[in-house]
Amino acid sequence: MNSKITFYSGAEEVTGANFLLDTGTTRLLVDCGTREEHGADASTQEPFAYDPRSVDVLLVTHAHQDHIGRIPKLVRDGFRGSIYSTPATRDIAAIMFNDALSLMQVKMEETGEHPAYESRDVEESLSLWQTHEYHEPFDIADMRVEMLDSGHILGAAMMRISRAGRSILFTGDIGNTPEPLLSDTETPSGVQYLVMESVYGDRIHEGREDRKKHLREVIEDTRQRNGILLIPSFSIERTQILLSEINDMVEREHLTPLPVYLDAPLATRVTEVFKRYTGLFNEAAREKITAGDDLFAFKGLTVIDTTRESRALHEAPDPKIIIAGAGMSSGGRIRAHEKAYLGRKDATVLMVGYQAPGSLGRRLEDGAKSVRIDDEWVRVHARIEALTGYSGHADRDQLMDFIENAGESLERAFIVMGEPKSSLFLAQRAKDFLNADTYVPVRGETVTVEL
Repeated sequence: MNSKITFYSGAEEVTGANFLLDTGTTRLLVDCGTREEHGADASTQEPFAYDPRSVDVLLVTHAHQDHIGRIPKLVRDGFRGSIYSTPATRDIAAIMFNDALSLMQVKMEETGEHPAYESRDVEESLSLWQTHEYHEPFDIADMRVEMLDSGHILGAAMMRISRAGRSILFTGDIGNTPEPLLSDTETPSGVQYLVMESVYGDRIHEGREDRKKHLREVIEDTRQRNGILLIPSFSIERTQILLSEINDMVEREHLTPLPVYLDAPLATRVTEVFKRYTGLFNEAAREKITAGDDLFAFKGLTVIDTTRESRALHEAPDPKIIIAGAGMSSGGRIRAHEKAYLGRKDATVLMVGYQAPGSLGRRLEDGAKSVRIDDEWVRVHARIEALTGYSGHADRDQLMDFIENAGESLERAFIVMGEPKSSLFLAQRAKDFLNADTYVPVRGETVTVEL
């Protein structure tokens, strides 16, 4: 029995996961996300390369925008099939949809551009949604689907699809295991095919102890220089991990509290979801909670709500730390803070996750001497630091281990969701060191698999 996989997006690029598995009788879509490298707004508006009405099922690996951002548009354009994910993914997705809609409505008021979808499309999307826990198999036509823990963000799942005694695993994003909050990434053993990410396929993160040490050093340096530390942070997982790590330093490792401002309303709402799903945390995190520790609060932390409060932070005395979205500085409140502080030599900007090509964060990371923020050129005198150890993505060696753990059953691994150089590097390394059959598809390509 043969099936076809079409890599509509998410191939030759990091974001925009959108893969269609067609068995001949069932058309199953895995993820439907925005292509951040091409501008999330423009990407959301793009017409689909297939008829959404022809899709029977959508599987959602996790709730990052580059995996869910176009779902309400898919529904608006006619999709009426079932949507499946873990419960935590659905809850976070609901927050993300409404946040994106709010931003699109603001843009409409400013430019006249109509949103890609409306609130009724969000409501319709959520009404089509069904949830399953990890390791709770369910049937779709003649296929059986099981969700495995990817260890990437809260609720993130790898989708194992089995048919006629053979299996394919769509990884979504693979976690940077072990990490402070979540359980470890599960093994892909026993599958014939992998469709797997490769964001850090050619790079290695710093060690677990090194990353926390580095974070503390940057905080202490900010105190000594009486300066400002800006941390552009992703609202899902990175912000929560940063809060838990600083919590640990203050409450267990004798870090003298420094004023920390969480200026990210979206992250604050997502953190409330985290508090509802502590059963998904790893054992060490659960033990701290049982002992009475609020992992996301500590002395010196102030949660900022309104834009007025956000603007007032520029008058708050130094030293201080401001954690704000978005993680790539592509939008959100961090841009106003960067505009205010990038020109100061006593300021530091700390990148704690992947920065997509073309994003403001990537330009800063690459050493730009001046950047354009909201139609204004800003000179960069601040120090720019990167801390990849807090990335939510597995690095090169972890990805190699992941392929190796698939075992002798693996027949082919399709390497996607990475910059071309990263995907190609990982594919070649897996061939050379593991004798694995790897393939890097191009965007829009269709391949046949025995499934």
